[in-house]
Amino acid sequence: MFVFENLIVYQKSLKLSIELTKNAETFPYKYSRIRDQLIGAVISIPLNIAEGHGRYSNKERLQFLKIARGSAFEMVPILAICSELSLLDKNTWIDRVEEICKILNALINKKQIA
Repeated sequence: MFVFENLIVYQKSLKLSIELTKNAETFPYKYSRIRDQLIGAVISIPLNIAEGHGRYSNKERLQFLKIARGSAFEMVPILAICSELSLLDKNTWIDRVEEICKILNALINKKQIA
């Protein structure tokens, strides 16, 4: 097992990615662009956490955590758009995204101090 796989934020973001991707598969074809944007943003979170942990320097690891946080923030308007288009319920997902953002913020702040 890789070290990053033990991180709660990685586990939570991976689970969210899988669940939202399955949900997005049901979007009508005319919404394929927003589906692709949703999937891209949500899978970017655990991917960047993992990639950052594969880097040697703390500065590089920090940068990938910031990219993961940016992707999590990107989820906010995507979920709002999907909700307005009646593709999914924003309230079902937003608390989980917010929790991931908070954990990433804490990790970023911890790495900036270290």
